[in-house]
Amino acid sequence: MAAESHLQEEEHLDVLTRTGEKTGVSKLRSLVHRDGDYHRAVHVWIYSESTQELLLQKRADCKDSWPGQWDISSAGHISAGDSSLLSARRELYEELGIYLPKDAFELLFVFLQECVINNGNYINNEFSDVYLVTTLSPIPMEAFTLQESEVSSVKYIQWKDYKNVLEEGEEQYVPYDVTGQYGQLFIIIEQRYKENMEARSLNLQKKLNRYAPIDMEPNLSGLSDADKEALSYILRAAMVVDDIFYLQVWHSNPMLRDWLKERSNTSSLDRLKWMYYSINKSPWSSLDENEAFLTTADSAVKLLAKSMKPVSGWEGIEYRAAFPVMKPPGANFYPPDMDKEEFELWKGSLNASEQEAATGFFSVIRRHVDTLSSTVSHLMDHSGSEQHSNLDCLIIVPFSQEYKALLVKAADLLFRASELSDSSSLKKLLETKGNAFLSNDYYESDIAWMELDSKLDVTIGPYETYEDTLFGYKATFEAFVGIRDDIATSQVKLFGDHLQDLEQNLPLDSMYKSKDVVAAPIRVIQLVYNAGDVKGPQTVAFNLPNDERIVNERGTSMVLLKNVSEAKFKHILQPIADVCIKEDQKEFIDFDSFYTHTICHECCHGIGPHTIILPNGVQSTVRLELQELHSALEEAKADIVGLWALKFFIDQELLPKSFLKSMYVSFLAGCFRSIRFGLEEAHGKGQALQFNWLHENGAFLMHADGTFSVDFMKVERAVENLSREILTIQAKEKLERVQVPVDIAPIFSVADKLLEKIH
Repeated sequence: MAAESHLQEEEHLDVLTRTGEKTGVSKLRSLVHRDGDYHRAVHVWIYSESTQELLLQKRADCKDSWPGQWDISSAGHISAGDSSLLSARRELYEELGIYLPKDAFELLFVFLQECVINNGNYINNEFSDVYLVTTLSPIPMEAFTLQESEVSSVKYIQWKDYKNVLEEGEEQYVPYDVTGQYGQLFIIIEQRYKENMEARSLNLQKKLNRYAPIDMEPNLSGLSDADKEALSYILRAAMVVDDIFYLQVWHSNPMLRDWLKERSNTSSLDRLKWMYYSINKSPWSSLDENEAFLTTADSAVKLLAKSMKPVSGWEGIEYRAAFPVMKPPGANFYPPDMDKEEFELWKGSLNASEQEAATGFFSVIRRHVDTLSSTVSHLMDHSGSEQHSNLDCLIIVPFSQEYKALLVKAADLLFRASELSDSSSLKKLLETKGNAFLSNDYYESDIAWMELDSKLDVTIGPYETYEDTLFGYKATFEAFVGIRDDIATSQVKLFGDHLQDLEQNLPLDSMYKSKDVVAAPIRVIQLVYNAGDVKGPQTVAFNLPNDERIVNERGTSMVLLKNVSEAKFKHILQPIADVCIKEDQKEFIDFDSFYTHTICHECCHGIGPHTIILPNGVQSTVRLELQELHSALEEAKADIVGLWALKFFIDQELLPKSFLKSMYVSFLAGCFRSIRFGLEEAHGKGQALQFNWLHENGAFLMHADGTFSVDFMKVERAVENLSREILTIQAKEKLERVQVPVDIAPIFSVADKLLEKIH
């Protein structure tokens, strides 16, 4: 089927290559179909859950393709320069009189149709984005407003009956090959509603069992009374940060969270859905390569009262807030229908300061239409005109505007905490961070965070970019609240003090080495509470900030979460070693080597190439140039260079020689721990890269009984070679049987008790 245009003015279409990329050429629709040019369109299917029916439209008799035949609920070409999602919304409104917001549309797949009809006069080579809108019940026939030039009537039909008539090739229906690519529509519907509750419950329970619930149990006795009072407000601010992160993952994610939570006591399956969702903070499983464990059929129901012509006794459309099966690579930082090509073309039209904002940490990219309050009128008034293309244009929205209501709330809580605290450095951090939430300028607050010298340790704000797998530009909000362990902090000071020595001795060409690496302050804390981007596998340490300006001027600071490290070693790494490590090397597994490598890992984020000069003489950063590849490669760098750094410290007699074998064997056991995070996760992907390299170079050996060991004669050279390789680039069955957890799920009973007192 070919998507149709407006009769009043023939539209231009973007001409694509055979593989779907834009050529930069646009042509009139009639010429595109005359010449057989590849182009884009949208298909929108409306599905009624309660009756298991699909809505079909009958094409008007005046159509130049398949006149008078039953077809998709709504469809249309994507005009030159237009976006997919707005086109889908517009076609649905024009053809059927239905206005729906973007959260009603679930992108299922992209369908390529290549066919010739009308005696060879109409060649259709069309890439169609296929969307599904899921309603609870059929829409009353009286509610439709049909576009007479496009649609003569509509009807509902059982999806199985529709599939049968397509298979039989009945002439009154536009043909689709349901045994081919388009058959996915029917497979998705069948699998989604063919739910075996018992099997699904067992599957979710199995996924949950990969996380070991561990109570962190920090000791608050070292806090002053003033800081204990401040802590309650800080925890509440952290909860607001959590709300922001849910929104950053996907635009309907907060709604899904509330829906699942409200229904968590309805059945054992609903309880399991909520429990596993709470760990992942999304419908995509972190440990399963971001595979969806929920579908839109599990999602929240929204009532839209004024989306169509009013009908007596009918309240309006009830639909499911949609999310795609495939986790969006751009999360909710970019329009869901924007690709890298569109972004790069748009970025090229911006001036230098605008480009910096577009690729910066603290902004989102939106379409102009998403910032308008009266979208219905814009769809109606501008469709078919040149003006409507402006609705699709990309714009930069700072975090302070995008999340304004939540950031104002969080800032107020931080200001109140600042007034209560009796620690001068903590007061400064809380005040400057609150100001940053409102101004979108995080420089001063990040400096205050680096200078924090307080028993109550707080990290809160937008930092990591792992969620943005499209480019790796955008930062997610997170919060870590802990109690500083003064003894452990004093013990790790030497690592931060020797960063310049590490930099100068890196296995890297001297031309790439920095001459002014700043010592990295290290703080060790007992975690009280975390929030925001702390989904799935839990971090044991972090090295911040990521702002290259501060890294170049002041270096970085790191925070080690010692009680999290202890829990992971006891409940995960030790049991893994018992299964995977050769018997005669198990004695080398110990907490000190595991923990010390964690310290070196975080130190090594602060060394190596950061700011670089491109061949054309332009200054850039590793993060900007590697884009979505940066996160995994940076984690691999910190891991393997951290291992190299341990050997360096031993050679310098800063660490005991007894570490030599234990650090390599503990690292090997740690490989199995991190790889289990999944290859879509930056740490897991980076660990797989290292393990494969070391195994291929003979440093890691596999034995007949399935266990592994370290070849101490080869490992040092292999580690150095891999460190050099990565630095230069920048300028699962046995464990299932013994039921070793993949990671921990922290329980914050101390923080929960504090929050209960407030409420």
